[in-house]
Amino acid sequence: MSLMLSHTTVDARDPYAQARWWCEMAEFTPKEGVRPGSDECYVATGDGYTVLFILVPDAKTVKNRVHFCMRPKDRSQDAEVERALALGAGVVTDFRSSGGWVVMADPEGNEFCILADRHTTGE
Repeated sequence: MSLMLSHTTVDARDPYAQARWWCEMAEFTPKEGVRPGSDECYVATGDGYTVLFILVPDAKTVKNRVHFCMRPKDRSQDAEVERALALGAGVVTDFRSSGGWVVMADPEGNEFCILADRHTTGE
């Protein structure tokens, strides 16, 4: 028997707000049932992977043990960082001066990274 990764779950104080924010930030698509007041909000990535935002009573208090690493597709890393900031994200740590990534936090404080774009890294 083997296991298959079903989805990634993100704890949230407001699952709907988090789902909508990530749909805007990463062009995820909301799945059926994503509405204000929902305890569970599923979204899908462009390639069909599912992320679940689930209601929890407590706020985030320490560093994430798991986080999203996002790579720009058709914009520069700098443009994506600026877009994330405009959407309400914050910068946690910025490694761009050494050609690296930017650790950011979504509106509930969950960390994610915006990696260097492929044009810069040659990947």
